[in-house]
Amino acid sequence: MKSSTQEFLEIDQIREGVIVLKNRSLRGALMVSSLNFALKSEEEQNAIIYQFQNFLNSLDFSCQIIIQSRKLNITGYLDKLKDLEKKQENELLKTQTGEYREFIKGLVKEEAIMTKNFYVVIPFSLFETETVSATKSLLKKQKTPNILTEEQFQRCKAQLWQRIEFAVMGLRRCGLKAIPLTTLELIELLWTLYHPEEAEAGYHPEFPPELSI
Repeated sequence: MKSSTQEFLEIDQIREGVIVLKNRSLRGALMVSSLNFALKSEEEQNAIIYQFQNFLNSLDFSCQIIIQSRKLNITGYLDKLKDLEKKQENELLKTQTGEYREFIKGLVKEEAIMTKNFYVVIPFSLFETETVSATKSLLKKQKTPNILTEEQFQRCKAQLWQRIEFAVMGLRRCGLKAIPLTTLELIELLWTLYHPEEAEAGYHPEFPPELSI
């Protein structure tokens, strides 16, 4: 019997905008905007660096910064240009639209167009809410020690959300916008990480209620 990919992942489930790992710890993810640092003045650059340094120094928890790069699929854009070209009644505009479409096609053939997304992953663990001895004692009493109870999940989620809000405010001071990912957005992000070729081709399946990687 073949094992599914999900059996080898650390993820147990994704619910309420939170990733729950098999070791009972939680993860939240922020999608973060970018800024063109090179176009800023020296004074602005120094201010951004200073604010980002302050943000990092203010954290009393670890976080992970992820940069996702992948080829941008513009097949749909080219199809729309082709349809627009056919509908043009003005011959000059029709010719210009066709030339522009061919230019884009040639540009893509010569060099792949890449898109970058930026994420910040924030953790929280059950062990942070209680002393180690109390947590071990609690887990021994549970019938299923590898599963968070609903009360434990909600308590950890509330603490995780406080960290997320703190990170959002800190990044905002650096001139960056940060938005927490929803459950479906988290599933889609993980799916694209494990299916890069399908994602680049523009294929996006309809996800079931439970995570299926």
